[in-house]
Amino acid sequence: MDTTLQDPLVGQVLDGRYRVDARIAVGGMATVYRAVDTRLDRVLALKVMHPALAADASFVERFIREAKSVARLSHPNVVGVYDQGAEGAYVYLAMEYVAGCTLRDVLRERGALRPRAALDILEPVLAALGAAHRAGFVHRDMKPENVLIGDDGRVKVADFGLVRAVGSVTSTTGSLLGTVSYLAPEQIESGTADTRADVYACGVVLYEMLTGGKPHSGDTPAQVLYRHLNEDVPQPSAAVPGLAPELDGLVAAATARDPESRPDDAVALLGRTREARAALTDDQLDAGPPQARTPDAGTSAGSEDRTSVIARPLPTAGGAVDRTSRLETPPVGPPPSRSGGRRLPTPRRGVLAAVVGVLLVLGVGAGVWYINSGQFTRVPTVLGRTEAVAKQRLSEAGLDVEAVQKGFSDSYARGTVMDVNPDPGRRIRHNGSVTLVISRGPEIVKVPELEGLKLADARNTLRKAGLAPGVITREFSDEAAQGTVIRSEPAAGTERRPDSAVALVVSKGSPVDVPDVTGDSVEDATSTLEDAGLKVKVAPERIHSPAEAGAVARQSPAEGGQAATGDTITLTVSKGPRMVEVPDVTGDRLDDARRELEEAGFEVKVERAFPFLGDTVESQSVEGGGQAAEGSTITIRTKGL
Repeated sequence: MDTTLQDPLVGQVLDGRYRVDARIAVGGMATVYRAVDTRLDRVLALKVMHPALAADASFVERFIREAKSVARLSHPNVVGVYDQGAEGAYVYLAMEYVAGCTLRDVLRERGALRPRAALDILEPVLAALGAAHRAGFVHRDMKPENVLIGDDGRVKVADFGLVRAVGSVTSTTGSLLGTVSYLAPEQIESGTADTRADVYACGVVLYEMLTGGKPHSGDTPAQVLYRHLNEDVPQPSAAVPGLAPELDGLVAAATARDPESRPDDAVALLGRTREARAALTDDQLDAGPPQARTPDAGTSAGSEDRTSVIARPLPTAGGAVDRTSRLETPPVGPPPSRSGGRRLPTPRRGVLAAVVGVLLVLGVGAGVWYINSGQFTRVPTVLGRTEAVAKQRLSEAGLDVEAVQKGFSDSYARGTVMDVNPDPGRRIRHNGSVTLVISRGPEIVKVPELEGLKLADARNTLRKAGLAPGVITREFSDEAAQGTVIRSEPAAGTERRPDSAVALVVSKGSPVDVPDVTGDSVEDATSTLEDAGLKVKVAPERIHSPAEAGAVARQSPAEGGQAATGDTITLTVSKGPRMVEVPDVTGDRLDDARRELEEAGFEVKVERAFPFLGDTVESQSVEGGGQAAEGSTITIRTKGL
């Protein structure tokens, strides 16, 4: 039976735009559907957060952060995000649809991969993560489930749901996020993760591709975490004899328990991966595992492979893992007998005692229930609902609305509930009060006036206004002082969402025409350029040129170009002309002689004897075998008829 038929979202249209056709996958935080953008008639993937998590503001924030983070990345190996929104309890991302399978599917079907195939997958993964790392982001949840392999062979990295800016990674007390089989030791110990945590996860993924199994296993997630903390990842060749030592070294470098011993980021690991590949022979790259592993269907998608919120284990003496024990109570035996072992027949008294006991238990139970639960109710989930609907649901739960506040939100439509205090699901006494925060829609800010500000001041002004400095370009200007802003794109007063990038055009000052100083002495050239408001740098190397030794052979920028006041002009000094042997071309046909002299590095001038019909060289200005300056002109004369 198709389980997607039981999914309430299949067949619906979200936001009046995205028609949900089928369920693709279910994860720990969201479900992914194949959908159609009815406006653009485009197939895409719709990632919808589980409604239970949508009640948690931190998860919604993480979801939105994924959209913003990936939207800033433009890389062929990153799954693109087209749109983000919310309708009712459904918070979603509209993403690029990749027809194909995941790396987990490949490993489940084929077991271990040949080294060439493993590296062919690893390299684009590292390229994608490298782009994220250089843009200031950490993925934090790399695993085979998040590596998509298209039917056309393209490899893409997905699920940036746990992405964090590198500078904002902080320690989380009491719990950590991620998938236990791929967590770096520092993530387990302190909850911190930088680019090297992604490097560690990629090393584990490489080990799994080469061997068909995870490096650390255990009956519980806690056992796996303990082994990541206390045991090195084994060499792949221990599981697959015959693997090249370079592959062992690559896995060891990426999965070093000390983050300082790992490559700094995915770009550095990509460089080491390419070096390792270059050192392998074709036989080593195509060496097949002795036996491809076929994972047990019951364990291939276990709890270790799902992104989870996991309580961080506390250090224990001797490394023992604490477990919850179950204590057996002794069986109830017959009551002690009276009168030398004879039991008195008291059936009526026994029935009465039983009734009293039952009533006593019920009374105590009811009292305990009322003290602990009976006088409490839970705050219903009203996120994404209109104010009227939210108030009605709270009233039906016996709760009052104490206050209604307003706030900006990119996730919740204008007029819907964006936050609740106490949080949805929290226990609260009957007749308690709840505060609602109603969305005013996305916050809009205006681009401030930046013209005339210095670049640093303009950047600070943008940040204070809630915008981000964008691309900086420079232009000459006779009006704007050098280093000040000429204009912004978009212009001042334009409305934009917070964190939108604003490009700045900065003045290079009035243009200066660069004078020609080639052939001048270095002293004269320096004086001429400095008088024009330019700086001078003399290149350390010298070159052969037609100019005499010690004179300027070349300048950059060249004559006729424009530079800003204070720009530097680089001068290259001549070593004098290079003397080259002149080939003997007398008696050659004119075209052959010209070609031979030009190939030797000379300019050629032709003088024809009257009546100008001859085609054979009679003489040349420098005899064959003689020396002439490279680039100088050799004159050849033809015979007359």
